[in-house]
Amino acid sequence: MTPMIPSRQTLDFGSRFVIVATLVLFVAALFVKGPGHDLLLEAGVFLVSVKLIIMAARHDVSDKDMKQRLDRLEETLRDVRERLVSGGRPGRDEAGGSR
Repeated sequence: MTPMIPSRQTLDFGSRFVIVATLVLFVAALFVKGPGHDLLLEAGVFLVSVKLIIMAARHDVSDKDMKQRLDRLEETLRDVRERLVSGGRPGRDEAGGSR
């Protein structure tokens, strides 16, 4: 499952600051240098910065999802281990019937 595009909650203050600062510098370069070839370079720098930040935020979302899944797996393994140690058999409930 692919994580959704990061929302406002997943972007930390530093990431938002970098996006805003890069945008401000891009607009300043537009007024100082005017439209032209350098504008494309400035736009490229801005887009790369935003792309890197979005990729980091997506990685953070994916990392949290993976941690939750691993925690559930660890809990399941702990339950199986407890049943084996206590003499119960995995796959059967308390009444002796199968799941």
